[in-house]
Amino acid sequence: MFEQEGRRLKFGVMVPSTNTVVQTEFARMRPGGVSNHVSRIHIPDRPLTTEADFAALMERVQAELMAAVDRVMTCRPHALIMGMSAETFWDGPEASARLAADLAARAGGIGVTLASDAFGPAIRAHGDIRRLAVLTPYQKAGEDKVVRFFEGLGFEVVAVGGVQAPGPVEMADLSPRVIRDALIRLNDPAVEAIVQLGTNLPMARLAAVAEFWLDKPVIAVNTALYWHALRRAGITDRVEGFGTLLAAH
Repeated sequence: MFEQEGRRLKFGVMVPSTNTVVQTEFARMRPGGVSNHVSRIHIPDRPLTTEADFAALMERVQAELMAAVDRVMTCRPHALIMGMSAETFWDGPEASARLAADLAARAGGIGVTLASDAFGPAIRAHGDIRRLAVLTPYQKAGEDKVVRFFEGLGFEVVAVGGVQAPGPVEMADLSPRVIRDALIRLNDPAVEAIVQLGTNLPMARLAAVAEFWLDKPVIAVNTALYWHALRRAGITDRVEGFGTLLAAH
């Protein structure tokens, strides 16, 4: 007997219009009876090489985000996921909390999951982890924001860096080999877990493989987002193929 899509849970997912990874990875993680419904935040396909470029992108996202929420709310989702990580940590924890509150208010009070909410619980699900390496596709300006964000959550960032993509679309085109080499560079002996930001970086399945050969948690942002949203909604299904987080927690 087939299972009706969305019978258990319907997610509304807001993603930048340049993002081609979130929709695909969330579809692969989806338990039976759960459905994902994507609404795109219109942003231009332009280079992201300076802090001014990132600031302009954040302004555009802020201008377009609520329209994307309004569109996806017409399918009556049970919860929302913000499928973009930079917007949620860019201006610090207080700004992230305001964003979550604004999104929930716009959506009539339903649950909203942001990367800034998901990472703390996702990391701590693996035990008493303090020291992180952070893999990003961002330029230096974005990396500095990342370090402050995780330090604000109480973690020590031992290493940060990785795969500097020249623009948002190019993030999705980075090969598994390039990402693997970046993980190896970041894997300092002091690092207890590696986390990845940049929702357009295809990392979810690679993270599961990396956990095996690095012998430590490797948490992709899209996996953390989907795991947190599922568990918050009371869906406890274990999903294999995306690392320990979804398979065991």
